[in-house]
Amino acid sequence: MSYIKRSMEEVFLGLSREYPAILITGPRQVGKTTLLQKLAAEQSEKREYISLDDLNERSLAKTDPAMFFQVHKPPVFIDEVQYAPELFPYIKLHIEKYHKPGDFWLTGSQLFKLMKGVQESLAGRVALLHLSTLSQQEIYQSGGAAPFRVDFDWLAARQNRRQAASVSAMYERIFMGGMPALISGKYTNRATFYQSYIGTYLDRDVKELSGTIDSLKFLNFITATAALAGQLLNYKAIADDCEIDQSTAKSWLRILETLGIIFYLHPYSNNTLKRTIKTPKLYFFDSGLVAYLAKWSSAETLQSGAMNGAILENYVVSEIVKGYQNAGIEPYLYYYRDKDNKEIDILLESDGKLFPLEIKKTATPGSQLTRVFKVLDKSAMGRGTGAVLCMAEKLGALDRDNLVVPVWLV
Repeated sequence: MSYIKRSMEEVFLGLSREYPAILITGPRQVGKTTLLQKLAAEQSEKREYISLDDLNERSLAKTDPAMFFQVHKPPVFIDEVQYAPELFPYIKLHIEKYHKPGDFWLTGSQLFKLMKGVQESLAGRVALLHLSTLSQQEIYQSGGAAPFRVDFDWLAARQNRRQAASVSAMYERIFMGGMPALISGKYTNRATFYQSYIGTYLDRDVKELSGTIDSLKFLNFITATAALAGQLLNYKAIADDCEIDQSTAKSWLRILETLGIIFYLHPYSNNTLKRTIKTPKLYFFDSGLVAYLAKWSSAETLQSGAMNGAILENYVVSEIVKGYQNAGIEPYLYYYRDKDNKEIDILLESDGKLFPLEIKKTATPGSQLTRVFKVLDKSAMGRGTGAVLCMAEKLGALDRDNLVVPVWLV
């Protein structure tokens, strides 16, 4: 299996030269361990690798963390660190005593902000990164790893480095997803891989967070959740679909968020835009997992099916988010929808401006798609260049204020 270069490599190494501890979080099987083992092998300083999936190592870390660090002296790479939050106070003490950059490389399969015990011990002492499944840029090694911008010259330069993709090719990308084991060819049967992924890793981690849980009900739940990808979050619809109560649905959604499987876009509002709704929109980091759970048998059926618009939106939003995460930058992304049903798929906040983005399957977007952008004229922030992200063959413009951007450029 060949290694796929990750956009985060230089960002991580840069942080390791400045911070004593660096923590990469992200779902299982997205390549966290592979990435850090590859980087460690290229360093002149020897670094010990310890996985807390090993029950003996986990037991020592939990019951006698002081002895753990006697046995495993920094610099160390501790994998799946969420299993032993007892280590965090000792990492803190070591950092305060030695202040040596790069002493602790850590990975975890839970989001930092939701990981038990980390915030109190390591807040302000650890550099945080989030690794998701592979992005378009990583899969096709097409250069231009910087996060998405709505700038014609910048996009034109990116276009020169990338290979155009047809509508059918884009839905192949969406259908396949970005799991490294599939993209690299380690596993060739996509359905079997996702079935195993849910039945092994996801089921185990869910039970680790929630205690006893009915695996079949949870499978029905995540399937119902996938059906809402790219849409407004609806607890009742999910709960009714899999015969659980709304409180359980909320709890299980939090687990999926904790494990880095889903994320939300929250609505944008300010004092001058008071009629916006408050419900977030739901997205999966991996479109391939959505397609599998929603039982689409091929890219062709997905492209022509009822979910083609929603899963395209999910894919585009997740690609933009991955671009920012891989650069170690917090993305300021929102969506807009008011009580008059005026909606903008993405609002990208940058440099004191709001950049409105609409996502459409069409290859020939019309100017009517950007009329809704005028609602932002009431906002206190300046309105930046807008764009329609679509299936166009190449970069173009509707007018001086609105671009046409092919999805393969995101």
